[in-house]
Amino acid sequence: MKRLLTLVMASLLFFSFVPEFASANSPTSLVNTAKNYMGTPYRLGGTTPTAFDCSGFTQYVFNKEGLSIPRTTGQQIGVGTSISKSNLEVGDLVFFNTSGRGVSHVGIYIGSNNFIHASVSKGVMVSSLDDPYYWKSRYIGARRVANFTDNVAKEEKKVAASAPVKEIVYATRGEIAQVLAEKLDLDMTTVNTTFKDVDESNPHYKAISAVAEANIFSGDAGNFNPNKELTRAQMAKVLVSAFELRGSAIANFSDVPNGHWATEYINILFYHEITTGYLDGTYGLSDKVSVGQLNKFIDRIHN
Repeated sequence: MKRLLTLVMASLLFFSFVPEFASANSPTSLVNTAKNYMGTPYRLGGTTPTAFDCSGFTQYVFNKEGLSIPRTTGQQIGVGTSISKSNLEVGDLVFFNTSGRGVSHVGIYIGSNNFIHASVSKGVMVSSLDDPYYWKSRYIGARRVANFTDNVAKEEKKVAASAPVKEIVYATRGEIAQVLAEKLDLDMTTVNTTFKDVDESNPHYKAISAVAEANIFSGDAGNFNPNKELTRAQMAKVLVSAFELRGSAIANFSDVPNGHWATEYINILFYHEITTGYLDGTYGLSDKVSVGQLNKFIDRIHN
């Protein structure tokens, strides 16, 4: 959905006039643009996709979204409005003192206490503001150069008020079993299922047997519950098991506590950029999985 944003324009004298707030598509679009350059190498003075330095990267990404910001880190910290760490929103610029001599590094906040930036060691990557070994102690502040949230919310309200209600189709456990069995090319010729609520009359009978045999799905008290919908927490475990995903990163979704049974599965999905959560910093543990969401998650795994 294309969102039209009208943002307040102001100017600040900093060797030249630069906008305090300017227009851009949306915070999601900004983050997606930034992530297109993941892995781009670092080079001091770099301002193109061949190689970036930190402020060259932020300037390039914002320019791609139609938003002009100055070239250097020292200039960028003088633009927009100062934002406290507790009030960070997607699209804010975050600044660090990595040299011991004041502001020397900048990145783009992408939610869940994470930011994307051009690092000296690994090029464009995602890091955590809470990294106790480096970034947490070097964080010095943030600036908001585009007020996405208020304008996006207003536009969404207008669309919601005028658009017809569209029923969301949620994926059942049986349907997910079918999709996974086909995507993973599981053997569906040998059927051996003992679930009390699944027999040959079920259209997903063979797929359910295959995913159970592969230890991707398990039952509950002898039942598979083929018509029951899956939550996003359950989906995380299923996808990690199905595609044998490894690696982990701290996602820090506000609704996913450290002790939750699904936390590690969600962190693995986050590590592989299969999920970035919602714009408000939550993952949606108990939200039901729609057919569209399921397909998007699987597409991201394959891509």
